[in-house]
Amino acid sequence: MVQLTYPGVYIVEKPSGVHTITGVATSIAAFVGYTRRGEPNRAKTITSFSDFERQYGGLDRASPLSYGVRQFFLNGGTQAIIVRLGDANYAIPMNAVQGAVHIARSELDKRLAEEEPEYSYAGESYPILDLAPQLGEISPAVHDDVHVPLLIVRSGDQRAAVRVDHVLGSREIVVKPVGPQITSVPGILGATIMGDGSVIMILDLAPLLRRVASQRAQGIAVAAPPVAARVQRRRLIMVVDDSITMRKATSRVLEREEMDVVTAKDGIDAIEKLADRIPDLVVLDIEMPRMDGYQFAEHMKGDPRTARVPIIMVTSRTGDKHRQRAQEIGVEGYLGKPYQELELLKNIHDLLASAE
Repeated sequence: MVQLTYPGVYIVEKPSGVHTITGVATSIAAFVGYTRRGEPNRAKTITSFSDFERQYGGLDRASPLSYGVRQFFLNGGTQAIIVRLGDANYAIPMNAVQGAVHIARSELDKRLAEEEPEYSYAGESYPILDLAPQLGEISPAVHDDVHVPLLIVRSGDQRAAVRVDHVLGSREIVVKPVGPQITSVPGILGATIMGDGSVIMILDLAPLLRRVASQRAQGIAVAAPPVAARVQRRRLIMVVDDSITMRKATSRVLEREEMDVVTAKDGIDAIEKLADRIPDLVVLDIEMPRMDGYQFAEHMKGDPRTARVPIIMVTSRTGDKHRQRAQEIGVEGYLGKPYQELELLKNIHDLLASAE
């Protein structure tokens, strides 16, 4: 009895060399059978395009078989887990994920320091892989007692416990093709469009896991691949002020310094935006409706995800008692309005440098 598992694409190898493909197995006999001349056919299950390339490595990508398999995976809908890595979201096809666990950051760091870091799951050992550096992303700093997620994955002939920053949920996605500049990067299967119109990359973990396994077998330190790494990550600054004039003016100053900027009109608006992206630094006003600057700063310093993000308060309240309250909360910088551009930029650069 031959078991064929779905989702996947099934390739029937015929002695004539003319292969056929199908997306759903309706009859095993249709795949593992014989030709009219009594010659046996063979069936292979392919679960990803990288799996196909591994088994048919010498086949021209422009061939009908290669084209057909790629189109199957590019145009079909599939369930995926959406994860956060650094300041970007990625999709991981669900058929590669066997489970998810959480581990204390201190324990994870201890295991990653070992020569062959592993995590035991369901009686099996899985090599631990920190995924963010493999894609040129930088994970945010977290306290040692914070638990971080590990995805237990198996893709092709590889398996690993993959560390991600956050698991955002699962959803059905439709794989869209991307240009050759992107598909040439190992580990990128395609892209998908989210409900809010944003585009995120879909990962094919098999080539990433194989490369890391090869590096470890050769005693090479696992590092981010140069082709996927960013030359220099642009800093993200959040500007929180109820004055649209101040938000626009400060944004222009920061953008001239080649920094990315996200703005919020008060503390409540800023908390909602923190759910999407964690900034490198916050420029914060005090007097705002709904939630003022002190309350928002207390919220940030009380949340392990944002506790280490530097805050510079820029306010017309320049008295000692206001500065003292900000210091008690843990605010790192304090400037009066109207601020001097050079002074603000110096404070930002100094705090960003000390946070690294």
